[in-house]
Amino acid sequence: MARDPARLARRPEEQQTTFLDLFLDLVFVFALLQLSLVLRDRMHWSGAVETLLLLLAVLWVWDATSSVSYTFDPRHSAIQAVVIGCMFGSLVMAAAIPEAFGAHGLVFAGAYVAVHVGRSLLLVIISRGDERQRLQVRLTLWYGVSAVPWLAGAVVQGWPRGVLWALALAVNITAFWIGWPVPRLGRANASDLAITGMFLAERHRQFFIIALGGMILDIGLGLSSNPFDADHVAAVVVAFATTVLLWRIYIHRAGEVLAEAFAASCSPLRVTGGAVNAHLVMIAGTVVISAGIHLVIRHAFGHTRPSWAAFILGGPALFLVGRATLEHTVFGRLSRSRVVAIFALLAIAPATVFLSPLLVAAFAALVLVGVAVADAVRTRGRPPEPAAPPC
Repeated sequence: MARDPARLARRPEEQQTTFLDLFLDLVFVFALLQLSLVLRDRMHWSGAVETLLLLLAVLWVWDATSSVSYTFDPRHSAIQAVVIGCMFGSLVMAAAIPEAFGAHGLVFAGAYVAVHVGRSLLLVIISRGDERQRLQVRLTLWYGVSAVPWLAGAVVQGWPRGVLWALALAVNITAFWIGWPVPRLGRANASDLAITGMFLAERHRQFFIIALGGMILDIGLGLSSNPFDADHVAAVVVAFATTVLLWRIYIHRAGEVLAEAFAASCSPLRVTGGAVNAHLVMIAGTVVISAGIHLVIRHAFGHTRPSWAAFILGGPALFLVGRATLEHTVFGRLSRSRVVAIFALLAIAPATVFLSPLLVAAFAALVLVGVAVADAVRTRGRPPEPAAPPC
């Protein structure tokens, strides 16, 4: 390990993501694909809750590991080793996702705990003699606390596992919001947790692109595993168009100026919380959409079951809720088109029993087209809107 902690510090002006960040992200394409597979196999409320818990765990691992390459110099071999070790642990987690609430619960929970505790403990050693060591000590202790319900949940079956894992996630999230307090060390201050808006915005944009990459992978697998006939090709066209529309709606203004919102706000923590929550909902929407895409490709002109309609329409609705939250975070307002689109998706739901899955998906895509067109019309000829959320 390095003797000079200053050599491990990332220079303040280095705000762009690095190849190490992008390399880390590759594992999470697989993780998001696994989550969509779980959801499509368990199309009921308990399956949705389980998938949400697993998604939160995956996102927490990504978020915590991503911050390492900002806090420390990603060009240093010791930091690269820590991140690559976290990648392997995340890969094991992702592989265990399909049976995380079954036979592989201990594998999933064990990998989750090993990534968090191992990463923080190694960084305690690496950063000895440096002020950043205090934060890593706090993280190590708190991740050790949350490890108890994680591992306890892994050795029980049924709903108690979900309850214990939800408690473990609640411990992690609450500890973050209250500054990881530890006796004698106290709470982490703003400078301990400070990450520039540019870096946060760029990393969240990249993770949303990862989610879209999982959808593309799902579409490609669906196309390659089915006949190249008119039904399946039409379903793939609608699914691909939906992916493009998600990308277009996401990047329009709020997605582009998120970094400016961080810089302009007098309450960066509020903007951070809003942005994280918005991306969580949008990414959950892409996971649901991926599960719906599978149904549409396999049963393009079949009978639409109510649970299928919930996925085909619910995924775009979730995305729009998250996108509206991001817009409110950045600009302090909501576009009428997003609210109308959400209600349109809900309004068509009762009629889906008379429509095929492909027609339901086509309607959802048309709703997204309406949002994209409304965005373009609203901003045509207007000067760029400042990203200055109210304090």
